[in-house]
Amino acid sequence: MALTIIDAAATHRYEARVDGDLAGFLDYVAKRGRIALVHTEVLPAHRGQGVADRLAQHALDEARRLGLRVIATCPFVRTYVERHPEVHDIVVGRVPG
Repeated sequence: MALTIIDAAATHRYEARVDGDLAGFLDYVAKRGRIALVHTEVLPAHRGQGVADRLAQHALDEARRLGLRVIATCPFVRTYVERHPEVHDIVVGRVPG
């Protein structure tokens, strides 16, 4: 499985593609130095393959690279952040301590 993730900026989402086909996406809203990660969805044929984890990781890595603070409104991303304390420093709002 060759998974790639791109920033589809025109539609405000990161897209995960497997061998060129859409496997999932993570919608976002970016403004004023912050990025809200609002909804993650993985297509049924690709569930259980770690696509959502890879999308969350990519979005958080990009936020760090761009110097953005993250608002994790997506329930999946919130759970991901809870499991990954190394990203707590860029997340705005309640983070487990």
